[in-house]
Amino acid sequence: MFVSIDYLKDLASRVSDGRLKLGRLPELPDDEVVEQLVQVKGIGRWTAEMFLIFCLGRPDVLPVGDLGLRKAMQKAYSLAELPSPEKMRGIAQPWKPYCSIATWYMWKSLEKFKGIG
Repeated sequence: MFVSIDYLKDLASRVSDGRLKLGRLPELPDDEVVEQLVQVKGIGRWTAEMFLIFCLGRPDVLPVGDLGLRKAMQKAYSLAELPSPEKMRGIAQPWKPYCSIATWYMWKSLEKFKGIG
């Protein structure tokens, strides 16, 4: 994986000068964590959502931009095409407030489909 030194410098600068308070992130709501993180050069919404799930242990994150989740939903729900973010949110409505956990299961389900179109 290639990481531009500029990305690391921007992250370090933001932490150093207090624009990004890493210690406060666990206290913030999910949307505010995403808002804070995407301001860092090289961090997008998907990365921020993975941070929420895997670093902060947030139970109700639905990463609609994640290709693996989209593919898993397509297969599990027998959809002709990859679902749109809106369709994904509709499918995931019954998963609340545990979308992160359901997402893990959806990712895991892809192992069942390995080698299948």
